[in-house]
Order: sequence, then C-alpha cells, then structure tokens
Amino acid sequence: MNSTVSAPSATAGLDAWLCYLEALHPTEIDLGLSRVQQVKERLNIDPGKAQVLTVAGTNGKGSTVRYLESILRAAGYRTGAYISPHIYRYEERVRLHGALASADDFVRAFAAIEQARGDISLTYFEFGTLAAFWLLQRSELDVWILEVGLGGRLDAVNCLAADVAMVTSVGIDHIGFLGSDRNGIAAEKAGVFRAGKGAVIGEPDFPKQVLSELQTKGIEPQCVGHQFNYQQTSADHWTFTGRRSQLQALPMPQLPLPNAATALMALELLNLPVTEQAIREGLVKAAEPGRLQYVAGNPDYLLDVAHNPHAAAFLVEHLRNRFGSRPIYAVLGMLKDKDIAGTLEQLKPAVSAWYLADLEGPRGASAKELASALGEVTNQQPPLSYPCVTDAFRSACDAARESQQQPLVLVCGSFYTVAKIPNAE
Repeated sequence: MNSTVSAPSATAGLDAWLCYLEALHPTEIDLGLSRVQQVKERLNIDPGKAQVLTVAGTNGKGSTVRYLESILRAAGYRTGAYISPHIYRYEERVRLHGALASADDFVRAFAAIEQARGDISLTYFEFGTLAAFWLLQRSELDVWILEVGLGGRLDAVNCLAADVAMVTSVGIDHIGFLGSDRNGIAAEKAGVFRAGKGAVIGEPDFPKQVLSELQTKGIEPQCVGHQFNYQQTSADHWTFTGRRSQLQALPMPQLPLPNAATALMALELLNLPVTEQAIREGLVKAAEPGRLQYVAGNPDYLLDVAHNPHAAAFLVEHLRNRFGSRPIYAVLGMLKDKDIAGTLEQLKPAVSAWYLADLEGPRGASAKELASALGEVTNQQPPLSYPCVTDAFRSACDAARESQQQPLVLVCGSFYTVAKIPNAE
C-alpha cells in the first residue's frame, strides 16, 4: 500500500477518487482473489436472489454483455451490468436498469469500500469492481451481468460464482499475465466456470486439453459447433439452434454475430424465461460504443476497439461483408505492449491508406513504432504519421472527402484511440 496518499472525503468528486485509486496500489495489475475476497466479505456483498452472468474471453466480452442486457431488459427483467474499460467516462462501467450509474453513486461506493478495506491494498480495477458490486446490490436487480477484466481465474470479478459463465473467444493477448500459448490462456479464462453451473464456450477452436480438464472437474460446457450452432442465412437474417430452441430468421444485429449466439445459449441455461419476441427486440436494440460503431456522414466512419490479431481478423471480415470494395482509410493508434505487427498483418489486406498516430501515456506506442511494424508486413506506400489521433482522423477525413471512391474512415487499435474521436471535429 502507498501510505503517502490520503483518501478523499466522502464529499469529494469522482475525479479526486479516481486519482486516489490510481495511486493506492504499487502495481496497476496484481492478479489474485484474496484481497478482493476479504473486502467483499467485509462489505457483505451478496447477489441474493439475483442471478449472476459472467463473461470472459479475449474479445467479444463487451458486446456479449450488451446482448444479454438488451434481451433481458426487453423481457422485462431488472438488470445491472459491469464492464471495463470505459471509453469516454468512468460512469460507463456500471449500468443500472439500463442507465449509467452517476458520479455521486460511485463516490458513495468508493467511500464505503475505503472504510471497509482497512489496511488491505486494492488495485484500481479491484476497487472499481467492488464498487460495481456495491451498486448492483443496492439496485433490486434480477440479473447481474459481469465482464471479466483480464483472464478469468484470478480476475477480481471471479470472486463471485456465476450461475452461468461464458468464454467468448481465446486469442493471444496479455501474454505477460496469461502466458503465450492458447492452452494456458484458455485454462485461465475457463477459471470462471463452476461445477454444477452453466458454462458456455463461444470459441469454435477451444483447446481440447482444457475441455478434458473441465470435464474432470464436473464442468460440462455448451460449445459452439456442438451443443449450439448459428448460421447467417442472408444479409439481414440468421438462425440459432440451441439445446431447447431453434430460432429462424432472426434480425442481423449491429454487434458481432458470434457473440449474439453465445448470449442466446447462456440465456437458455439461465433460470429465467425469455420469449422469442424479447430476443428479437433485444438483438435489434443491442449497440455498444466503439464496437463496430458506424457513423454516417461526410465521410462515413467506423469505430472499433480492435487491438489484437484475433479482433483485427474479425474486423476485416466485417469490413468485407458490410462495405465490400470501398477503400478503407485506417486511423490507427496502439499500446506498445500489444502485438502490433500481428494486428497490422491482419488489417493490411483491407486497408488502402494508413494514418498512424502517437498514443499518449507511458504505454502508448508512437506513430514511428507503428510505421516500423507496418514496414515488416506491407509493401504499400509509406504511411502518414501524426502526433495525435485527432490530427490523424482529421487528415483521413479530409482525404476521404476529396476522393471520388467514397472511402470509409476506420478508427481502431485501442480503446484510447476510439475515445479521442468525439472531439475530433
């Protein structure tokens, strides 16, 4: 614990509390459940009669949470959702009955946790996770929907046992914490599963070794391609086949289709009835800022937080399916601890012009570093480089307006990159 910082007062603003949280623990990431478990017990955190859905995975967590929330709300249930990270402001991390928690809500939660933790040091994420639980518990909810921050087994969210847990995908990311092979990463993410509880795997190539290990623990996951399936049947429709349901001509959602199927399988396992009408309504309404977010204008642009090769490959497939042969002008900013070269290699076939930007902060990669990585994977003309994302975005938009080919401006590479766009023009 950093003893040189003092806790804000209970009447201090949210910004003061967030600064305090950032300085409180010696490291930003410190995986383990012992600290958060102790404080959870001191706070008497308990979902009670509410059912808990937990979503883990390399990519697709946020959109899966949004699908679950949207469908359950359409079915008339009282929902609370916890996600991370936020894009524009911290309040995005908790939604209660579909609305963002307020800054004052978070301040009250932080003050309660500060009082309860005593001399137990908490990371920024652990403090925020407990605050989310504190707020959810006081909101008279039917369902808690929780997004894992990193991994699963040792993530703070996993101090609550889920009634139904999901692993959306398994890719190589956070290798410093989860390892560099898919078996190890899949095992960490599968740590959210509990024997006798619902388990769903939306990763079509989930490691067989880990599946075998789960079965020895009494966990029988529902796997895509086996216990449930989905298929896009036209530009506007798709089908879902689960253990108990077969849904035809479902409306194509805005968010990734694989995650919609994972959500529907989880809802089959949940002990709450959901009508087909609620499913259809929820699919249509589900949208998440910064995830395949299309903005029509002059020019049109697409925001997506894809920041690893797995997510980039899915993004390229989406671009081809939705935008065909339109030129893509890519505005890119990334963190230096990501697989930059691997991500760019996936994006390369779809991109016509690159607008690379420095990303501020100690973890941010420079445009020069991005250009160096790009040079290893492409034979295109040298990319353009900019000192900030907003400058890169403006330049790409100007070039797109001058073109006769109606280019689409794509902004991707990081949550931090997408967060810069609303004030760009």
